[in-house]
Amino acid sequence: MKRFSSLIAVALAASSLAASAAELRVLSHSSFIVSKPLLAEFEKQNGAKVSIIKAGDAGEMLNKLILTKANPIADVVFGIDNSLIGKAQQAGVLAPVPAALAQGGKAALPGAVSIDYGYVTLNYDKAWFAQRQLALPKTLEDLTKPAYKNLLVVQNPATSSPGLAFLLSTITAMGEDKAFAFWGRLRDNGLKVSKGWSESYYTDFSKNGGSRPLVVSYATSPAAEVFYSKQKLSDAPTGNLPLKGGVFRQVEGAALVKGGKEAALGEKFIAFLRSEAVQKDVTTTMWMYPVMDKVSLDPVYRFAEQPAAHDTPDSKVIAERSRQWVARWTRVVLKGA
Repeated sequence: MKRFSSLIAVALAASSLAASAAELRVLSHSSFIVSKPLLAEFEKQNGAKVSIIKAGDAGEMLNKLILTKANPIADVVFGIDNSLIGKAQQAGVLAPVPAALAQGGKAALPGAVSIDYGYVTLNYDKAWFAQRQLALPKTLEDLTKPAYKNLLVVQNPATSSPGLAFLLSTITAMGEDKAFAFWGRLRDNGLKVSKGWSESYYTDFSKNGGSRPLVVSYATSPAAEVFYSKQKLSDAPTGNLPLKGGVFRQVEGAALVKGGKEAALGEKFIAFLRSEAVQKDVTTTMWMYPVMDKVSLDPVYRFAEQPAAHDTPDSKVIAERSRQWVARWTRVVLKGA
């Protein structure tokens, strides 16, 4: 009986400890992944429970953060990138970056702490083009020609960070008026628009059973295809098309949410995201490059590509003009105005 009572006491103590553990709420886009053992180790070391709140694509995530700013639903946000940071700052949803988390590494993100970076660009289905003996487009303008009618799927820039990134790169390279004239021609040539990256890549892209052999994705996507293949591949089934005006260097970051309840724990979590273990992890979970130096890449990255050039506007320009540009894109592409 005494032993039974002791077991009850231990169980109650464990229950009490679990109940008293701080909960860190992390708002993220749907592609955010940290391997479970790493997350469990962070929780153990900090006596905390991390709750990941996935809110669709990054644009949707930020919109949700803005709509709930009076009563924040998270303490930390991950996935704010250089196409969205200005909007986040204007909305006043981010707390100042703590001094202990000063920027460093290969990419900076003013207003947040950079975690990873990558390149938004066009991907193509190699088998689809080979079977039809259709030459790959050599310029973005080629995509408006009859030969490429109904072949391209992009993401809506109002809800998707890759979609916004691709729009911004076209404007940077072509100039505003020429870029929107180009988008109008794309629409007339059968352009398809999806809500977010997951829908476009896993539903619409022909490599995954869809009808579109061209998709806005990432320069690391071919490497991911090899990594996850059930068969041993000597070559990637998809390739990159880093065309002029179609490459955006995306820097993703994390920040404390203004008004969040667990600022100190949130600061530790952001530092954890920049640790060597997590930085290595993101290369084969989120398929982005680590911002911290001296983090080795998996050999499968030989199938990835860092484009030689990109058309990425300054974050201040994005903050000042992106809302206007997205509204114009909506009129031109979705409404045909």
